Amino acid sequence: MSGHSKWSTIKRKKGTMDAKRGKVFGKLSKEITVAARLGGPDPEGNPRLRAAILAARLENMPKDNIQRAIRKGTGEEGGGALEEVIYEGYGPDGVALMVESLTDNKKRTVSDIRHLFSKYGGSLGEPGCVAWMFDKKGVIVFERAGLKEDELLEAALECGAEDLQADESQYEVITDPATFMEVKESLEAMGFTPILSELQLRPRTVVPITEEQKAQRVLRLVEMLADHDDVNQVFANFDISEQLLEALL
Repeated sequence: MSGHSKWSTIKRKKGTMDAKRGKVFGKLSKEITVAARLGGPDPEGNPRLRAAILAARLENMPKDNIQRAIRKGTGEEGGGALEEVIYEGYGPDGVALMVESLTDNKKRTVSDIRHLFSKYGGSLGEPGCVAWMFDKKGVIVFERAGLKEDELLEAALECGAEDLQADESQYEVITDPATFMEVKESLEAMGFTPILSELQLRPRTVVPITEEQKAQRVLRLVEMLADHDDVNQVFANFDISEQLLEALL
């Protein structure tokens, strides 16, 4: 199971996003706006927009905010032009990081991101330096308690998923990005309720981190990057145990 999924679900469970609700809504609005601009305002024909709206609803973002963000994407409502930029680099202990951003000022954003990498023990790299370590996938996470692995696997494959991965507390259903929403909705219709559903950059290999001090350094960089206003998502190839993540978060 990816470190990102563990990190995301533990943060959600602990409610660590609640104090930053306004910032979360701002990031979600940006993603909805760009998705609508690139693929149109109809979520039925725009998988990225459907996924963005789902993420917004999971954070209890008001419907008016969602519609306003869509209108910005279609040009019906004002708003600065947003550009997608992915930054790549290394964190402490050689952890590879991919930073997805939506920005209206690339010079400002790259300066900020470079500063954060440097300040928290990492280094911003050139485009392509770590991208080869990651694959884009749809990820649907379920609590393990009360679910039988063989039943979920059979249902997931029937719905078109690629794989099922498990750890001591969760299952991850892995999908092709193009069929992510279709698989998720099919599983929900079969009675399976996910605790997290999102598109992720999945690492092909991971860096195990078992020492608390090293894990703190890595998570500090990831958290500070994710907290930046222009950053939409941060993905890294660390593997930190669920118990250590729970303690540190």
